[in-house]
Amino acid sequence: METGSVDSDKAIGISMAFGLLALLGALLMFGGETQLLRAWGFGAAMIAAGLCVVVIQLYE
Repeated sequence: METGSVDSDKAIGISMAFGLLALLGALLMFGGETQLLRAWGFGAAMIAAGLCVVVIQLYE
């Protein structure tokens, strides 16, 4: 019988969470009522997308 270690799925779960935040930020960017709200949506989408890539690289 062969034994092995099980890799953690933290990278997948956390990157999916940041991906969802990026998607919500993009929706806010396109659907915001004011220019300031759209700018906050863009900022949130960019930060969440960047953190998504960082998390994948950290846990790999």
